[in-house]
Amino acid sequence: MSLDKEALSALAKDGSERTKQYETRGSERRRRWLLAAAVIVVALVAWLVLGRAGPLQVGMATAQPPSAAGTSAVLNASGYVVARRMATVSAQVTGQVTEVTFEEGSAVEAGQVLARLDDSMARAALEVASRQLDAARLDLAEVEVRLAEAVRERDRLRVLTERKLVSASAADAAEAEAKALAARLEAVRAAVAVAQSARRVREQDVDDLVVRAPFAGVVVSKDAQPGEMVSPISAGGGYTRTGIATLVDMTSREIEVDVNEAYINRVRAGQRAEAVLDAYPDWRVPARVIAIVPTADRQKATVRVRISIEELDPRILPDMGVKVRFFDDQPAAGAQPAVASVPAGAVLEADGEAWVWRVEEGRARRTGVTAGSESEGRREILSGIAAGDIVVVDPPEGLGDGDRIVEGAAG
Repeated sequence: MSLDKEALSALAKDGSERTKQYETRGSERRRRWLLAAAVIVVALVAWLVLGRAGPLQVGMATAQPPSAAGTSAVLNASGYVVARRMATVSAQVTGQVTEVTFEEGSAVEAGQVLARLDDSMARAALEVASRQLDAARLDLAEVEVRLAEAVRERDRLRVLTERKLVSASAADAAEAEAKALAARLEAVRAAVAVAQSARRVREQDVDDLVVRAPFAGVVVSKDAQPGEMVSPISAGGGYTRTGIATLVDMTSREIEVDVNEAYINRVRAGQRAEAVLDAYPDWRVPARVIAIVPTADRQKATVRVRISIEELDPRILPDMGVKVRFFDDQPAAGAQPAVASVPAGAVLEADGEAWVWRVEEGRARRTGVTAGSESEGRREILSGIAAGDIVVVDPPEGLGDGDRIVEGAAG
């Protein structure tokens, strides 16, 4: 039995095509697996890279000016912030408050109206005084007209007397009338002046019922409300207010401390100092001694010292507690002055080198510094950064130069 060569050829061709198809499908499967693996690797790398490059949350602080370059503290003292110019503003007369134009914390200018009292009676008295002045002025005008007529009549009679046309007695009577009216004119002028003075007094009475700020400052206490009675003196069995407001001139703030008399020899006028408010323990305020009050407290054995605040700030409020360090005016020989101070945790040291992570345009930059002494949790910086630079405090491990950072909890 002979085989069909064409059938065998067809079968061989069909098997070859199927083999090629299987090889093609296997190749496609391998390419797909390789592509999927590549995508996974790229995604993993991207996740690692992007996660590493994301902003790190770190603690930040601003480098502050040095407290007293190259000096050492010779004395510490405690005291309070005070205002040298402080006043309880009251009305000059007793009256009922009708309007209050301020609230606590309001900044006011010198002469600004703070309150008004009931002025109905004062204005009525002013109206009476004004009418009396008007009447006196009318009397003055009448007397001036009559005097002018009397002078003309006297002059005519003098001419007629010289011509022997009238008797001398008529001329004498005209002369007397003119002199009487002249005297009357002076009396009426005086009455007008009195009426003017009386009206000014009544105007002042009205003005006294308007309470104004004696100087520019900030209202720290509101002591009266509309409807209450106020008086410049205590009256009414305690039911009458003696003040409208308490006003403080914030430009007159300074510090007062009590120094033990045994150490007062370490303080002198003009001496440099540094103040730290109890409310802001990390904030150092440059200060300077104004004067030593020339008297001692026998009971406490202390001497009061006045200290000026060289950089006034709205955060410094009257009656705040404060600690003051007095510095020696002469720096130690050969001492290098500090240029800034930072929290101690911002300075890193290794192998005899010191550096900080300075924040520059949202990135951490490793910056070599020369670190000085440490005091009260702060480190002096002798070189490398300047006051006002922002540094990272307690930097996290693995922080690299150029890493993006944001302020927050230290990582």
